[in-house]
Order: sequence, then C-alpha cells, then structure tokens
Amino acid sequence: MTTSDDTNDDEPTDAGADRDEPGDGSSDEVSPVDANELVDEIERRRSLRGVATILVSAIGILFSIFQLFLAARSTTFSIPIVTLDGWRPAMASWDVSLQLLQANAVHVSFALVLTFLLFPASTGDGIVVRTLGRIVPAATRTLGATSPVTRLLTAGRSGVRWLFLDPDRDRVTPFDLTCIVGSVLPTIYLLTEFAELNNTMRVFGLTAGRPVTEVYPALEPILGGVPIVGGTSYAFLLGVVGVLLVLEATRRTLGLPLMLIVATFIVYARWGYLIDVETPLVGVLAIDGLTWPQIVQNLWYNTENGVFGIPVTVSVRYIYIFILFGAVLEMSGAGQWFIDLAYAATGKRKGGPAKASILSSGFMGTISGSSIANTVTTGAFTIPLMKRSGYSPEFSGGVESSASSGGQILPPVMGAAAFLMVQYTGTPFRDIILVATIPAIVFFVGVWVMVHFKAVNEGIGGVAADDTVPVWAHLKRGWFYLVPIVLLLYYLIIERLSVARSAWFTIVALVALIALVAAYSEETRGLLVAIFAAVLGVELASYVGAGVSVLGLLAGDGGAGLSVGAALDVVFVRLDWYAMLAGVLTLLFRPGTDSSLLSLDPAVQRSVDSLDDRTGRSLRTNQPFRFGTFVVKSMDEGARTAVPVVIAVAAAGIIPGVISVTGLGPNLTSLLLTLSGGSIVVMLVVTAIASIVLGMGMPTTVTYIILVSMLSSPLTEFGLPLLAAHLFILYFGVIADITPPVAVAAYAASGVAKSEPFETGVKAFSLSLNKAIVPFAFVLTPGIVLLRENANAAELDPGERYRVVGFNDLAELSYSIPEILIPVIGVFLGVVALGATVIGTLYTAVSSVDRAGFALGSVLLMAPGLLSTTGFDLLELAGVTVSVDALLLDLTLRALGFVLFVALVAKNRREATDRSDVPRPAAG
Repeated sequence: MTTSDDTNDDEPTDAGADRDEPGDGSSDEVSPVDANELVDEIERRRSLRGVATILVSAIGILFSIFQLFLAARSTTFSIPIVTLDGWRPAMASWDVSLQLLQANAVHVSFALVLTFLLFPASTGDGIVVRTLGRIVPAATRTLGATSPVTRLLTAGRSGVRWLFLDPDRDRVTPFDLTCIVGSVLPTIYLLTEFAELNNTMRVFGLTAGRPVTEVYPALEPILGGVPIVGGTSYAFLLGVVGVLLVLEATRRTLGLPLMLIVATFIVYARWGYLIDVETPLVGVLAIDGLTWPQIVQNLWYNTENGVFGIPVTVSVRYIYIFILFGAVLEMSGAGQWFIDLAYAATGKRKGGPAKASILSSGFMGTISGSSIANTVTTGAFTIPLMKRSGYSPEFSGGVESSASSGGQILPPVMGAAAFLMVQYTGTPFRDIILVATIPAIVFFVGVWVMVHFKAVNEGIGGVAADDTVPVWAHLKRGWFYLVPIVLLLYYLIIERLSVARSAWFTIVALVALIALVAAYSEETRGLLVAIFAAVLGVELASYVGAGVSVLGLLAGDGGAGLSVGAALDVVFVRLDWYAMLAGVLTLLFRPGTDSSLLSLDPAVQRSVDSLDDRTGRSLRTNQPFRFGTFVVKSMDEGARTAVPVVIAVAAAGIIPGVISVTGLGPNLTSLLLTLSGGSIVVMLVVTAIASIVLGMGMPTTVTYIILVSMLSSPLTEFGLPLLAAHLFILYFGVIADITPPVAVAAYAASGVAKSEPFETGVKAFSLSLNKAIVPFAFVLTPGIVLLRENANAAELDPGERYRVVGFNDLAELSYSIPEILIPVIGVFLGVVALGATVIGTLYTAVSSVDRAGFALGSVLLMAPGLLSTTGFDLLELAGVTVSVDALLLDLTLRALGFVLFVALVAKNRREATDRSDVPRPAAG
C-alpha cells in the first residue's frame, strides 16, 4: 500500500459500508432548515414569526445600509431624497457628518437592538430561574394553595414570567422592549447633544453635564421631583445604562462567563485601590482610586478605549463590511458552488470527501468568522458524505470542525482577525497576509495528511464518479464566483486601497455580476447587450454634454461638458453600476427569464417561496423579485451574523479600556515576567493555556482582543516579533473552539454527525494538533512567518524590531536558506510526521515505538527551539550557563529530526512491502 493518491483513486471502495453506524444512508442528510435550527439552538437565538421577523429584518437591512454608506463615503455622506417642487419631482440630499464616537455609537446601538430582539433574556433553564421557581411550590406545600401569600407569589411568578421568560424562544418580552429603548437613548443623546459632551464634559467631567430635565424641559413635570434623575447628569445616567446593556447583551449572546470577566474588570477599576501595594506579587495590581463618573466617561464616551474603543472602530470600518461581503457571496450561491468545486477536485481521491471538506470549510471559514455556523452549514453537506465513505461519525465531525475553525487563521480575511491585527500592530494589511499565509497552509496540509493516512488505514476511497462533476465543467458553469475573490485581492494587495473601500467595490461588483447572471439566457443575451450599450451611451453623452450623470442632469445640475476621453474615464470607473442597471432592466423587461446559470442560496429561495405562498402571485419564477430578495436577504443575513461579533468587540473593548485608564498595563507586564521566571517557554505555555481556557465558548475575536491587551507586551519584552506574538495568541484562541470539554465547534459538528460530542472534540483536537505546535515554531523561528530582525533592533521599540522580508532578503542566500527555507521545509515535513503519530499509519500501521519516534521527529523538524530553549532554562535553573551558536544548534536539531524522519519512513515502507507480499486467505 502506498501513500500516493493515484492508487485506486478512481475506484471508490465500500469500506465501512457494512458498519452499523448511526445515520447511515439517506437519514444522514441534514436539510438547510435543520442546519439553521441547529445553529439557532447552539447560539440560543429566537425563532421569531410574524411582525417580529419583519421588524428584525427591517432593522438588519437598515444596519447594513448604514454600514454601506460608511464604507462608500466614510463618516461624511449624503443621502439622496426625492422631493416635490409643486407637482414636479426634484432631487435633494440630506448631508450627514458623523464624528467617530457617533458612528461607533450607532453601530453598537443597532447591534444591541437586534440582540434584544434575537436573543432571549432567559428560557427558564438557568440556576436563578429554577431556584425562584421552587418558591411557589414550597409555599403551596407549607401554606396551602388558597393562602393569600401563595396566591400573591403565584401572581408574582406569572408576572415575572411574562416580563422576562421566553421558554420557547419565539416571543419578544416587555423586558426586551425596555432594553431596546435603553439601547437607543444613549445614541440619540450622542447624535443630538454631542456639543455638550465635546465642549463641557471632556473638560469638567460627566458630573458637569445637564440633568435630563434640562436636556428635555418637557420632562420637568414628570421627572423633576425624582432625586436621582432630576439631579444627576443625564450623560452619566445614559453611560451607566449603556454599559449595563452591553453586559446584558454579552450574557445573552456569548454567555455568563464573559460577562462576569468584563464586569470583574469594571469592579476592579472602582475598587482596585483597596489592594495593598506591599502584598507579594499581587501588590503590583494596586491602582489609584477612580470614581464612577470617571470610569463611565472612559468606558462609554471614549474612542481610544472602552465600549467604543479600537475593537468597535475596527468593526465599524472593516469587520462588518466583510461580514456583509461574506453574506452576499454566500446568498449568491457561492458557498455550495465552492463545496461542489472541492468535491470535483478531490472527491474521487482516497479519502476524497474528507479532503473536500477541508478545502470548502477552510474557504468558507475565513470569510464567515464563525466556527459554529460554518461547521453546521458546511457540515450539513460534507459530514454525511464522509460517513458514507467510511469515516466514523466522530472522525467526520472532527474533520469538519477542525477545518471550519481553521478558516479563522486562513488569509485574506481570517474571520476578521486580520483587521484587528492591522489596527493593533499598525501593520499594513498586505504584510498581515504575507505573515499569516505559510503557517495557515501548514495547518491545512497537516489536516489533509491526517485524513489521508486515516483513509489508508481503513481502506477508504472516494465518492463514486457519478456523484461528482469534472472540474473544468464545474468551473465553466460558475467561474464568475471567483471574480469577487480575485477583485478583493486585487484591491487589497495590488491597488492597496483601504479595507473598507476594497470590500465596498467588491460587493458592488458581486451584486452587478449576479444581476448579469440572473438576466442572461439564450433568449435575453442580445437584449442584455443592447441595454448595457444603451446605458453606457446615454451616460457617456450626458457627461460629454453636461459634465454630470443622467441622474444629475434630471436633478437640474450640469454645466460645461467633458471631453470624450475624460467622460470615458468617468464612465469606465462606474462600469459595475451600469452592468447592474443593465441586468435589472433586462429582468424587468423579461421577468420570466430562465436564469439557467443562477443558483442562489436555498435561504433566498425559501424566502421567495414563503412570500409566494402568502401572496399567491407566482413570485417563484419572477426573476426581478428573486434578485431583489437576494439583495435584501444578503443585508439581513449580514446583520444577523454581525450582531454577536459587534457585541463581542464592544464588551471586549472594556478590558483594555480598564487596563488603560487604571495604568495597569506596565504593572501587569512586570507581574507576568516575574511569574515566568524569565523563561520564554514558560511565558509561551502560560499564554497558550490562557488563550485556550479564555477562548472556550467565546468568539476568537474576543479572546484575541482580551489577551493581546494583557499578554502582547510581556511576549515582546522577551524579544519576540510583535506580529508573531499576535498570531500566537490568535492560533490558540482558535484551538479553543475544538478543545474539550467545551469545544463549541466540535459539539456543533456532533449534532450534524449524530456522534458522541466529547469524542468528536477529542478527534477535532487531535486533527488540529499541528495548530498547537506551529505557533511555537514561528515565534522561536520568525523566518517561518517571513519576519526578519532589523539590524538596529536593540535601539527600536518592540513593535519595530522585526520587518517583513523583501526580495533582497530572499536573494541573500546566507540568510534565506538557513532561516526561511530550511525551517519552512521542516514544518511541512513535521506535520507529516505528526500525522503518522496521531493516526498511527503511513504506508502501513506504525508501531507504538515508531509513533514515539515520529513524535520526536516532528518536534525536531518543526520547533527545535522549543526543546533547546527548555533545556537551557533547566540548566540555568541548576546554575549551569551554556553558550552556543543558536542558528547552528537549530540547524543541527532539524537535521537530526530529518534523519530520524527519513529512517522511520523507510522502515514503514519496507514493512508495507513485506506485508503486501504475504498471501492473504481467500474471501469467505
């Protein structure tokens, strides 16, 4: 038996077909509706109906429109408005100019409102509710059912349930409506009374602000006599309400642990001064006392730290628009097309379904940023195929969740982490992509190797040839789905546009492309070309004749015309808009067009079918309506996906805010350096454990923000590259999604695979084991992530000591070969050795002793510095000081690892050959 994919690849085996696995057969299939319901259940979302659904969609669409305006025009933009001049329509505009704090507040306010609509406060299964629920039965037993006290308690219980509980996750409670009002009021204040905040309270503090009765005099008769409300700064009260609502939204979307962590930091900001400076170790955490107005001002009315700090700014500028791009791409049908492409490319190979799952899940995971959602939606298709090919349910779920979570380390989007890195490190986006690429490829190669070895071990082939289509035929049918990806990379890397502008242009191009695809058929292609030419001609003539577009000309603008060349330049830049218009006009002329190339996401078609059933107007075949539904559904889904992310970054921003306002940062760095005993290995291990523990059950972005604010400085104090330190924290935050006992992504996969959850988590973690070793490799050998120390590094700040290598560095062979080429080859060979260790198979089964040898070889090939540094630390602890050439030692250890690896591979191949020569008994 060999490891070559060419052996029997075209003849899928039936291995595993006779296994009595749960879900074998057609019952394995998970419908898109079931997958969505599973995601809602895991994320504790409501399943709303009727008016509530319409309200959520309307707010979500407005959220997306607001973010599109910001992406297109930044914080200063104009909204076109149609007015009436007598009986004649006229065009006008509403000019909007927002400060950063105002834009961030609107952003968070949208997310809070949607949170209180989509996530229940309680479903009645919490400890508090269960405890309170015992009061009435106890009173009944003690006092009797007819007792006035029992009746009063029963009525109170009914009232509390009506106010707070939503056991079926299908109704909006009065408490939710109260929270929604409280979410909007602070934003209204910031939009209407920003001058007071900027001119008065930034100088004199929140206590100098006017009470609510002065801000809104009409409320004087109602609230004037209320002591707290009537005599306290309205801005302070709104800040308190805002912070509390962020904590409540965090509890609903992300769980109680994160809310308690954030709340603890707020309490620490107020009472941390009680810590005695003289207390050993903990004394460095002592801070000066802060008042509540000072804390609230820094946490709510600040764009440097706090709720509206850097994380939310990154969300406003970058994260949301890319989530929206991912939603548009998915609703266009690209998600299923890429899954099919992966199966077309790898499905017939040995272990093909698992390899296709790795490719498709990794691609979708980098855009979605949600390990759970990507695991369930992609896994609904990939997991049943893996099970039917012969993989166990636990292994199938482990592959899917491992690859889906790994999407967050895969450039270019990296599940929004790339944009946070840009902001926190001040590094250009292009450099982030270059640095993150090699370790991400290493991870996916490592998972690929393991599923191949598993296929070799269990004789698992690929899917039947009839179940896949040829790659080129599939590309010819949906090649246009690749266009937005190429455009995005072009804008980001070649044109070097801002992230927001790149995403905006790509979204417009994608929608225009779908409009053209929807309008194209054998019958309409001539009409489509004619309309497109007519639109271009009319627009070009308008610019040549009046210097403005047709819309500007209709609005009464215009003046001196442009030259033909200048007009062509203007028109060329807007080709995507004209293509979109041509596609829409063609659809309006031919609404019954058979759009054979258009394959929108099933969610879009379900929305169309639902409206068709309600109205009875035959909307299923109405292409203009389908296209409009695609656009609206994309904006709605983008908002729903973004809500937990926005809440996460808003809550996580409080922690660096507290660290900044209390001056805790340097003291925390000193404490961690002291606890590590000066050992970089200890510091890295502590960081890795903290990332995994904190990241359990939390979005990776939250883990990243919190730990970067606390641990990046101590790591760089050891001389590690800043970017490598940030990547290290990110990698272990991602590992938390598939690390038992929480392993949220793996448990989501188990729901689809119908497998044992804990065992699925164990499989997912073992498949991602190289993700835990590679970070140690690149922080100790920065050449792996294409970072090189500057010549004058000792004189520079920690963040400037390393730079991304350029062509001249690569051409310097004395540097590039030992510090880039050899380590990179080592990590790729190392993941093969690690695969043999974990799976226990290479060409044939690997003995226990050989597995131990492969394990040692993998560490020597991937991260020899981990062993050598640990050894030196132990010697130093014993009082022995050793001085060696670090580079020479690194190369020597890698060479030993390579020799060990080659020897074990050769031994295993001989054993496979010997076993293949042994006659096998006849079947039966």
